[in-house]
Amino acid sequence: MALQNQATQAETAPAPVKNALLQEVTHAKFEHPEFLSTFPPTTYPRIPVLPVEDRALKADPTFKNLLANATVNHLEPTIGTELSGIQLRELTAAQKDELALLVAHRGVVFFRDQDITAEQQLELGRYYGPLHIQQNLAHTKQYPELLVVENSVESSAAVLKRHHYDPVNAWHTDVSYERQPPSYTTLKVLSTPDVGGDTLWADAYAAYDRLTPAFRKFVEGLVAAHSGKIQAEHAIEAGRIVRRPPVEFEHPVVRTHPVTKRKALFVNAAFTKRIKNLSSAESDAVLKFLYKHVAEGHEFQVRFRWTKNALAIWDNRSTFHYATFDYLPGNRHAVRVTPHGEIPYFDPDITSP
Repeated sequence: MALQNQATQAETAPAPVKNALLQEVTHAKFEHPEFLSTFPPTTYPRIPVLPVEDRALKADPTFKNLLANATVNHLEPTIGTELSGIQLRELTAAQKDELALLVAHRGVVFFRDQDITAEQQLELGRYYGPLHIQQNLAHTKQYPELLVVENSVESSAAVLKRHHYDPVNAWHTDVSYERQPPSYTTLKVLSTPDVGGDTLWADAYAAYDRLTPAFRKFVEGLVAAHSGKIQAEHAIEAGRIVRRPPVEFEHPVVRTHPVTKRKALFVNAAFTKRIKNLSSAESDAVLKFLYKHVAEGHEFQVRFRWTKNALAIWDNRSTFHYATFDYLPGNRHAVRVTPHGEIPYFDPDITSP
């Protein structure tokens, strides 16, 4: 029988933030001011269980619609594909389904020179699932579902200080503390630094597969707690709004992908706090090993050099990612759309293909 996640939630709402409406990032000169960070004092109720339907399950496995006029460039053996000759705003439903299937298998797919608008990016994300509103990070003034990734000198300083340039702890999968963490996430880069600012992705299927059989057997069936509390606390310390009480959910350490049926490692240093039924010392040791295993797994990573109007779509269920901060004092500006996926589960009766 499949192992479903269990949940615990913080019952106390965070203390209100004074003058939250005025808590704006100090902006450098950005090309798209309409997409700059805002932190309006809007709060939201807890997120209920959401119905989701993975569109990849309806896709033609030959990709005859999506790839008919596209050029395909696989960047690494197990992860990362760049497609050219496609404008995402023009995709049909059949092509969107096949794109989801391709992402489910390849982890992340890249497109350059995309003229997709914010509204069209939101529409594409909504096609794949209900859209997530982040608990405390910036979004655009017009669309709360359009998260702003605005990395200037001012906004990057806190990130660098918090991570201490740690190449292990910066690897993560987005908002894994939610009951239904994201599936097919899109990020469009509006402007880039002249040099640097790349993003790396790691293949969570391969991260699992490269463990020894004995260790795979050990971690299968383990459950870990993922928490959004620390992220919320950082927001409060910065004087910004927290839109809903932070939550903590338990997810399997190894999850089964609903489309590929492959097993993927699903822990990250940003949000995973402990492994259930292990002592603190045991949990810390296992997690530290797994984080290092992902960070140093260069054979199952891909690095993407952003260009203006490039867009990536990745599967948060089967990848980790890491944004580099090697470009200061340059600026990087992007917008992200994040659909909810299913509740993570581990099915012991399925053997990875």
